[in-house]
Amino acid sequence: MIADFLRRFWVCLVLSVPVVALSMMFQELAGYTLDFPFREPLVIALATLIYFYGGWPFLSGMIGELRTRKPGMMTLVAVAITAAYVYSVAVSVGWLRGTERGPMDFFWELATLIDIMLLGHYLEMKSVAGASRSLELIVQMLPDEAHKVEAHSGGGITLSDVKVNTLATGDLVQVRPGERIPTDGEVVEGKSSVNESMLTGESVPAQKAKGDTVIAGAVNGEGALQVRVTHRGEDSYLNKVVKMVQEAQNAKSQTQTLADRAAGWLTLISLSVGLLTLVAWLWAGKDVAFAVERMVTVMVTACPHALGVAIPLVVAISTAISAQRGLLIRNRTAFEEARKITAMVFDKTGTLTEGEFGVTRVQIVSPTLDETGLLRIVAALEQQSQHPIAQGIVREAKNRQLDLPGITNFQSITGKGISATVDGQNVLVVSPGYLKEKGIPQPADDKSNGAETVVFVLIDDALAGYVALADKIRADSKEAVQRLQQAGIDVYMATGDNQQVADAVAKELGLNGVYAEVLPDQKVSIVKDLQQQGKFVAMTGDGVNDAPALAQANVGIAVGSGTDVAAETADIILVNSKPTDITNLVEFGRATYRKMIQNLFWATGYNVIAIPLAAGVLYPNFVLSPAIGAVLMSASTVIVALNAQLLKRSLGPGILTDETGA
Repeated sequence: MIADFLRRFWVCLVLSVPVVALSMMFQELAGYTLDFPFREPLVIALATLIYFYGGWPFLSGMIGELRTRKPGMMTLVAVAITAAYVYSVAVSVGWLRGTERGPMDFFWELATLIDIMLLGHYLEMKSVAGASRSLELIVQMLPDEAHKVEAHSGGGITLSDVKVNTLATGDLVQVRPGERIPTDGEVVEGKSSVNESMLTGESVPAQKAKGDTVIAGAVNGEGALQVRVTHRGEDSYLNKVVKMVQEAQNAKSQTQTLADRAAGWLTLISLSVGLLTLVAWLWAGKDVAFAVERMVTVMVTACPHALGVAIPLVVAISTAISAQRGLLIRNRTAFEEARKITAMVFDKTGTLTEGEFGVTRVQIVSPTLDETGLLRIVAALEQQSQHPIAQGIVREAKNRQLDLPGITNFQSITGKGISATVDGQNVLVVSPGYLKEKGIPQPADDKSNGAETVVFVLIDDALAGYVALADKIRADSKEAVQRLQQAGIDVYMATGDNQQVADAVAKELGLNGVYAEVLPDQKVSIVKDLQQQGKFVAMTGDGVNDAPALAQANVGIAVGSGTDVAAETADIILVNSKPTDITNLVEFGRATYRKMIQNLFWATGYNVIAIPLAAGVLYPNFVLSPAIGAVLMSASTVIVALNAQLLKRSLGPGILTDETGA
């Protein structure tokens, strides 16, 4: 449908050039004469093509609106172009003699009206398209094939690659390191860390061993796993997420725009005054040509040229400026309504935090080492691992430009850590559980605010120090929270992380509330509960687990560093993943709304004066000609366009304010 509107626009635009140039009304306005044999039939033929080809979406739309008894923009456009077309053809072929000024057609007005309305509807539809893409992207997370394990009578096994949809409950599949898990299941053999962050929101990879459950779409870590299929098809966790997104999107009501309401009233006024004008002048004894001309002048004067671009033009400008400042607008209605936000719900991982582990502290226990020496040794071992914690340590060593020593005899201690020989010394990098198992006392200061993960370093079985890491809070998260709260917006956090980590982040940022250890369906419930309390809720997240809540929220916001699923489900995307951009979103939404109201006034306000004059209330002292009516209508379009450009000033640098401007 979007492509069809664009195609009709370009075809009609090309056909409109000769129609405008040859139109009698336009020639009179421009002060030139262009005439030749068969000029009139040529104009009629071109105008007929434009009317039926370009006007068909509006004519069919009018039929649909009238069937539902809700006349709106489509009805108004259809009535205007039909009145202009029928009257112009009648004048051109001599069925109406025109007035004392001679025959006057509306062909150029017909062509330009259809062109502008096609372009306006194309821009409108394009801005809200693509919501269904989110479901496709979720499904794409599932691999197409799985390595099915088949046992032989002699005790051996073979692996065969099969389509995932052919698996049955109870089948065994092998998942190699780095692969996505093809189906929900239970681990029957092997140990590994599994990254489920895009599914559950948990930033730390989960350690999986025999008896643990795994989720389709999660990424396997360094070990091989043998998994028994427990759920398939519609019963899988990922498909349940798809269903939740679908339900939330379908349940979201379509907000009726101000332009639609204005068009509805303008339709009733235009039709009523137009017909009343025709009847009144015929009753007064005027000829049919004069009465019809007055009626058509009213119709054309009330044509929504300006109304057709008043809203789309403001949105086009505001979305372009927003994109330059880190906001990508996918749903224009949600953007317009950002001014109403009273509650903001943030996901933690990758939204308020950076979504990757960073070193927060390096503590020394051994007197023979310094911080740099300890970090060099740990990074030398950890560069052999793909674990997120290991990558965080290696990243810190690279940032400090440290030269790493060579290692030998590298070994992985499953679920507990790693070991190697460095400069003739036996080095272990282990978890707190390893120290507890070996009876090694932990340092008293190895815990800070509960948000850190700590790995300990043993050199020749003696504790040498430890490295603390955390999913770092983004540098501008606190500023974003404070600015939102200053604007009267309550800020909450919903995360799949444990309560201790969630509370630590919430305390540091000063949030109004926190929800920890929540699943996707619970995030949707949180949004629904806030909505039932009368709050206008925005949800910000970056993962598949956030997709249903993003769809349920009044305004869904995805950070650009997150998955494509979240971005396609959301109404607005933070391209630079900066939480402070959300404060700009609210500010831009309010400024855009004010400009829309102004444009609606300029697009329709002139009708208060122009329509009565077009109807002939001052006749015979003054009669608004069709040409002057067209100029007034076009002037309102120019004013609307210039006023929309002034939005660039409104969106200059500044702080977020509340609705009163404070």
